[in-house]
Amino acid sequence: MAEPILLSSKEVAAFVADGFLRFDAIVPSRVCQAVLDDLRDGGPPSSFGAAPASPARGWAGRPLAERFRDWPGLSSLLELPAVSGVIRSLLGPDAVYDHHYAHVIPPTQRWSQPWHADAVADPRRSAFDIQLFLFPHDTPREMGGTMLLPGSHLRRVNEAAIARYQNFVGQAAMACPAGSLLVCHHGVWHSGQPNLTSHPRTMFKLRLGPGGPQRRTWDTRDLDDPEIGRILSRDHRWYGHEVRLEIVNRIRLWRALTGNARFDVDYWLTRLENEPPLPAS
Repeated sequence: MAEPILLSSKEVAAFVADGFLRFDAIVPSRVCQAVLDDLRDGGPPSSFGAAPASPARGWAGRPLAERFRDWPGLSSLLELPAVSGVIRSLLGPDAVYDHHYAHVIPPTQRWSQPWHADAVADPRRSAFDIQLFLFPHDTPREMGGTMLLPGSHLRRVNEAAIARYQNFVGQAAMACPAGSLLVCHHGVWHSGQPNLTSHPRTMFKLRLGPGGPQRRTWDTRDLDDPEIGRILSRDHRWYGHEVRLEIVNRIRLWRALTGNARFDVDYWLTRLENEPPLPAS
């Protein structure tokens, strides 16, 4: 297995600010076809919705390295240096499997999935899972793809609470060439889009969690780059002046990931920490 290509500090900061990283056409066509062959042959059973007697019932929370060994396409996908590097950079060396699912949307499907966040019962603030979305074939906008809302991942919502919305300022559709990979924080808001073409759309989703501390698990040579503060201050516009709340949450997460309890951007968090202790009674 080739050495993973780790993310830079600026790329991880972009993940903290945006809630996702997008990599267009990074998976070779031969691997995409092998993944499609795996899925067409039935694919590995998923822990999601597994029957009580299924071996997959006990897969969640176990090492990722134990999964997909009998599925050459999926194994090849995870062994790609760019893919294994993303996983290691965000989760550390001991990622654990949560679940997977192959979404196949039939032709001329006009129904749109409501906006939702998958992690309705996940209260974690400084740790996170990631979801990998592989688009193994060309996915033009008329075929739909996944719509996501940048910067929504640290705003906890009940899954159904945002289903009444139709569109957000700054929403981004995953219209992409074959072999593209979308890597999302588990809390990002998203929705599947209609497929208006005459061909089925396939997307493979894999959710993974950390097997240990998520601290400086990427290439940290640019950790002191001043651009990081500007990345963490991005304004995605849909939340108006409440962007300040989002920046504070990003700073908290960046402190946890780097182990630097004094990191700040424009004094946002430090000014909240200068309250003197209450006098002893």
